[in-house]
Amino acid sequence: MTEDETVRVSIEIAADPRTTFDVFTQDVDAWWGRGPRFRFVPPYRGTLEFEPFKGGRFLHRHDRDPSKDFVIGTISAWAPGERLTFEWRQRTFRPDQTTHVEIVFEPSPLGTRVTLTHSGWDQIEQTNVVRHGLTGRAFVMKHGENWADLLRTYKVFSETKYMAKGEQQ
Repeated sequence: MTEDETVRVSIEIAADPRTTFDVFTQDVDAWWGRGPRFRFVPPYRGTLEFEPFKGGRFLHRHDRDPSKDFVIGTISAWAPGERLTFEWRQRTFRPDQTTHVEIVFEPSPLGTRVTLTHSGWDQIEQTNVVRHGLTGRAFVMKHGENWADLLRTYKVFSETKYMAKGEQQ
């Protein structure tokens, strides 16, 4: 029996669920981290974007050469203000390998509770570079830290944008 390597991270955002969903999907390139830790295509610039529909793609577009664009995954659920799910691939995965990301946007007393679950790591061999030599709980903690860092940046960006939107009304 293999140890569960599912990563779960949650954060509360002071904005309504639809706004948090829109910021996550429409502004992904603005809040997502830069550099080799968070980008997929060397030299780790370019832009990230979601094609906004079920069956659309989550893409890292190369900044100079479209032939080097990387499809991170295909969107399997697109429910604005509620849920987003997509496949997740790294450049080091074999063609038949994917993992799965689900983000749930739920109303909360603060505004929205965003819960991200990243599963399917049992399909990725222990020697894959994406694991940084880690397995089991150590891998979950390391990968969870990466997602938590991204979600903290997303929170600040979302709340700043939401406050600015409220001031314009």
